Amino acid sequence: MAQKPKVDPHVGRLGYLQALVTEFQETESQDAKEQVLANLANFAYDPSNYPYLRQLQVLDLFLDSLSEENETLVEFAIENTKQTGHFCGGKLGK
Repeated sequence: MAQKPKVDPHVGRLGYLQALVTEFQETESQDAKEQVLANLANFAYDPSNYPYLRQLQVLDLFLDSLSEENETLVEFAIENTKQTGHFCGGKLGK
């Protein structure tokens, strides 16, 4: 199981989400990538996070994950894209 991201608890929501995105982009661990995508998907359920997710281009991160070689990561990205995809025409996609 992947470790939790090493984030200062006082950075705020945007800082925490940025740390998750950065971890995903920099880690070589497939387990860590899967865990980060799960964490980001959980944040996508809260409308108060839409501005942060849009700013950090999280939907693009899900879409980019579709080209990963790890089949589990691709499947996970498909599910998260489906779950968050309705934002494309809503608040997140604008």
